[in-house]
Amino acid sequence: MHLARFPRVFLAHLPTPLERLGRLSKDLGGPEIWIKRDDCTGLSTGGNKTRKLEFLMAEALAQGADTVITQGATQSNHARQTAAFSAKLGLACHILLEDRTGSNDANYNTNGNVLLDHLHGATTSRRAGGVDMAAEMELLADRLRGEGRKPYIIPGGGSNPTGALGYVNCAFELVSQANDRGLVIDHIVTATGSAGTQAGLITGLKALNSGIPLLGIGVRAPKEKQEENVYTLAQQTAEKLGCPGVVARNDVVADSNYVGAGYGIPREDTLEAIRMFAQLEGILLDPVYSGKGAAGLIDHVRKGRFTRGQKVVFLHTGGAAGLFGYDAAFAEARKALEM
Repeated sequence: MHLARFPRVFLAHLPTPLERLGRLSKDLGGPEIWIKRDDCTGLSTGGNKTRKLEFLMAEALAQGADTVITQGATQSNHARQTAAFSAKLGLACHILLEDRTGSNDANYNTNGNVLLDHLHGATTSRRAGGVDMAAEMELLADRLRGEGRKPYIIPGGGSNPTGALGYVNCAFELVSQANDRGLVIDHIVTATGSAGTQAGLITGLKALNSGIPLLGIGVRAPKEKQEENVYTLAQQTAEKLGCPGVVARNDVVADSNYVGAGYGIPREDTLEAIRMFAQLEGILLDPVYSGKGAAGLIDHVRKGRFTRGQKVVFLHTGGAAGLFGYDAAFAEARKALEM
């Protein structure tokens, strides 16, 4: 699979580390847990969107764009990483932020990723939850074209076949790292939302005939809808790569039992997972994606779905900057630690 034939801007810090989580593995008493550190991809605290943006921003430049438009939730990691890429490449960046939680907390609405969006020079505007964000981006693009600009629209999460190439490449990278150290991976687990990360990973894993199953822990949509979204994008990505049909419907597996009250609203098991990774391994997760993904991983281990002797890799999608918008969620635990 020759990804070099697709335009790409090489800005990510790759390969990201693959590390064994010894203390977490011992605490849970189940499989040997490893972590793929895609929180270490560089540019504005990193995260999974950086891999996608290498291909998306290259496409934007190839089309002569001078402005990038994208959208996401208020504390969107994708928005922050897009703003950082735009700053690095000298492009204007306009971000539409959708209010998916209804939170009136000042920190949530102005700190964390929102603060970083503005530090990178992006302009932001807010939209009510449930609005057709794709249509809103098109309206903005039409206005900018009328002003003589050349906008390039990136879908939420960077999740289209171009963006998914970043996670096809991640699958190649991860399998190569495992091969180099004799690590037989029994399962990969990651958070799944806008579908691009899971779709790219499963397409790459299947194209390699790796034999490694992938479980996506849903952060928003019900299981059936999440799996269909991922499968559709995986099919489109495989077509783009020239290997149509490489992904079967039963290759796409999502578990949406950890969503809770909704997107961006952490459950108690989300907060527990964040504390466990921080206190056992010194690794920061986020309350929207990686925290819920890790909560799913921990629960699967506790229920015996992953067992002693197996080796499970958790792909960390980043997002720790969002923690600073969620301080209220940790208030009670913080009080208990104060002396």
